[in-house]
Amino acid sequence: MTRLQFPASIDDAPAAAQPFLQGVEKMLGSVPNLFRLTANSPASLEGFLGLNGALAKGALKPQTRERIALAVAQINGCAYCLSAHTYLAKNLAKLDDAEIAANRAGSSSDPKADAAIRFAVALVNQRGHVSDDDVSAVRTAGYSDGELVEIVAHVALNTLTNYLNEAFGTPIDFPAVDANAA
Repeated sequence: MTRLQFPASIDDAPAAAQPFLQGVEKMLGSVPNLFRLTANSPASLEGFLGLNGALAKGALKPQTRERIALAVAQINGCAYCLSAHTYLAKNLAKLDDAEIAANRAGSSSDPKADAAIRFAVALVNQRGHVSDDDVSAVRTAGYSDGELVEIVAHVALNTLTNYLNEAFGTPIDFPAVDANAA
């Protein structure tokens, strides 16, 4: 059960949030609960969507972005994000079940993606205090300085949504995935 109220419809949302929710509905065909919850703060919704949109235009491939989201959600125990990103990983990024399981466990069958996921996991587990070896490993795998910054930004973005969902008990509106079963 959610700890915060969220608008039942776009028209019920704060006026400043309505255009953002309309954009989400246009893009996704519906407005998932995470966006409706975040609409309680139009500024937060705008910030979330802005960073998400900017990172979607970045250098990291969609598959790598979904892999990072799965690894971060698993560490943070966010069943909502695991459910949403499992759905997106299967249906948009076209990752198979074995790869999704590996991503949730903090790795990948793709060597380059594996380096990015391991770096993301280190960021979360060490709260940003990664070692020179951690940075060197992801750089050696072929990631540019810009892509390293994007990995950190994706970890931050996914941590934000994990925390929102966990703090306020966002009801899952994707095919449910158990955060305890990796």
